[in-house]
Amino acid sequence: MTIVDLRQQHLILFEAISGSRAYGTNLPHSDTDLKGVFVLPESQFLGLDYIPQVANETNDEVFYELRRFVELLLKNNPTVLELLGTPADCVVYQHPLFEQFKARDFLSKLCHQSFADYAVAQIRKAKGLNKKINHPEPPARKSVLDFCYVTVGAGAQPADTWLTRQGLRADQCGLAKVPHLSDLYALFVDHTPERHLGYRGLVRDPETSQDVLLSAVPKGEAPVAYLSFNRNGYSTYCRVFREYWEWVAKRNTERYENTVQHGKNYDAKNMLHVFRLLQMAEEIALTGEIQVRRPNREFLLQIRRGEFDYAELVAEAERLVAHVEAAFAAATLPAAPDKTNAEDTLRRVRRAFYQE
Repeated sequence: MTIVDLRQQHLILFEAISGSRAYGTNLPHSDTDLKGVFVLPESQFLGLDYIPQVANETNDEVFYELRRFVELLLKNNPTVLELLGTPADCVVYQHPLFEQFKARDFLSKLCHQSFADYAVAQIRKAKGLNKKINHPEPPARKSVLDFCYVTVGAGAQPADTWLTRQGLRADQCGLAKVPHLSDLYALFVDHTPERHLGYRGLVRDPETSQDVLLSAVPKGEAPVAYLSFNRNGYSTYCRVFREYWEWVAKRNTERYENTVQHGKNYDAKNMLHVFRLLQMAEEIALTGEIQVRRPNREFLLQIRRGEFDYAELVAEAERLVAHVEAAFAAATLPAAPDKTNAEDTLRRVRRAFYQE
């Protein structure tokens, strides 16, 4: 089933322009996002192939089936709650039956989690992006040897440095694990021209190896030093390296170029949504209403244009988080929406729609 099918079969209960145009933060080049609610044909709803939502290829247009819509309302999902607060100039179509769904019947203290906690997650995401922008990873991945250190007196040197200063090659060396000590190895050197001791080196392949390489050491050989492999550090580095280049591959090119252009090294659109969500959460706690069209368009667009420093925005967002927590602690909202009433409305609307 496609959105075209929903229109042709007259299954739509509600359709609205959403996103930046609903918030009032749209720019001339902003996309037009559509959200809506539909009802499956009765025969299909009663069958096995329930369809919870329908979207276009870019996910700019998303329609929720009535049951899924109510399920998300009961969780105080911001996206579907915003549909119930859609500004009049953004409503494309509304079936009379949809009027039975009111935001005030669903707003609850769950909004603290669904709005504010999501915003906090976005702050963390912004911090992570800031780190990625300011600390890019070189294309060449470090090797295990970059995390190996050799004892020198009471100190230690990076393995490569130690080899160079000793005038040695890695293939002259052999490692044997030191019992009872994690990631510590006795390091042996074969000084014979023929390399008759058969040491295997420190790693199998510097570019691909994930661990050091052990050798069979003849009895009676004495280690010249000890090598420590910082396994945890290497594992952390590999994760950060992988995440960075996955981010490079998947990042939104337009948003990244905007981030570089304004020069403040944070995703401005991401930070705009942090403040929008936190402000909406505080309003819900204080007034029991949801206001989708934002009254502070210019402030939010200043964030979008990168007119604030990153640290300044994060500090202000964290102060707003504290205000939201205080507002919800004192709010008279119910702990959660009334599920029984929601189900009654769901059944009533579905029956009426099918009768029509």
